[in-house]
Amino acid sequence: MALFVEFHLIQNFAPSNLNRDDTGAPKDALFGGHRRARVSSQCFKRAIRLAAKDHATIPPEFQGVRTKKLVQMIEERLAAMGRNEAQPRIEAALNAAGLKLKDDGKTEYLLFLGMNEIDGFARLVNEHWDELVTATGGNGEKKSKKEAKASAPEGVAKKAKALLDGGKAVDVALFGRMLADLPEVNQDAACQVAHAISTHRVEREFDYFTAVDDEGAADETGAGMIGQVEFNSATFYRYAVVDANKLANNLQQDSALALTGLEAFTKAMARAIPTGKQNTFAAHNLPSFVGVVLRRTSPINLANAFEKPVWPKQDFPLSALSVAALAEHDTKVSAVYSDGQDAWAYLDLSGMWPDGKGKGQPNLDALAAWVKEQVAARLGV
Repeated sequence: MALFVEFHLIQNFAPSNLNRDDTGAPKDALFGGHRRARVSSQCFKRAIRLAAKDHATIPPEFQGVRTKKLVQMIEERLAAMGRNEAQPRIEAALNAAGLKLKDDGKTEYLLFLGMNEIDGFARLVNEHWDELVTATGGNGEKKSKKEAKASAPEGVAKKAKALLDGGKAVDVALFGRMLADLPEVNQDAACQVAHAISTHRVEREFDYFTAVDDEGAADETGAGMIGQVEFNSATFYRYAVVDANKLANNLQQDSALALTGLEAFTKAMARAIPTGKQNTFAAHNLPSFVGVVLRRTSPINLANAFEKPVWPKQDFPLSALSVAALAEHDTKVSAVYSDGQDAWAYLDLSGMWPDGKGKGQPNLDALAAWVKEQVAARLGV
């Protein structure tokens, strides 16, 4: 039976420019006929991955990396094994797997790989070190990519392709990947993340700034530099959903690792803050509300709670009004579309989430533990 783990957050950011467009302005969007602040899903996905890594919530061997420097990473592992000048052999092994490299030794595009996959390539090259001399032309003499792929030992090619199985990397399993050259090793994401939008109207603002030359002479007046930067301040609604069964499938049916991944994702989702222009604005503002709901029927994005923008009231913060609107909208929509078995748990610093609508948690660790426990019970783990 399907099980969707949804995350609904209300998060107010001080003046900031967390996610810029091609002109350097904060991203925005029209929603409900009004201009809203926006932070892209890609931006928050990266922030979530970095938060999980920084807080060591997932064992290193089950993490992933997005990089073009695959050859360099494998070289470092082989050097630790006492294998030096390994680049031609590495390239031969990667070509055998179907991964193309540019002349600078980097991959043609960013690869999203699990650490176990990278370690596996290092072990493969080490194991077939002498055989790969043939694929490199002997004594490290480099052949063309086409020749290297064709001349790679058959056993190496078969093993190399088998290595690209996701490596049980939790972030790869959550966010998926696409390898243009190897569609057979693509992985559909178990997690979908919405673009965060403000619950209210926003207007861009401009910070005109000047900088003074510290070494300026007495007769040198005026600024050493003049410029401006655009910014905004907004209360955001953030939404993500994880298909628990799909996550376990992507992790090769490792249910225990899937539960660890969900616990880590819960913490990282709440702690994730984009890095854009933080040296300028330091907008390190954590959510006022973090709600998690388990649904059996289908995911429900509650952004339409804010189709009509929330308007400020003298005695209530925008974040608190947004939490109240979110709860009201969920009650209406769930009454029509859910099966009556939705289970909520939440952290609420606003005091506006209704009593009796789910189970309040004292802190983030407790909320993450609740998610892990409830999903385990529903999946029979």
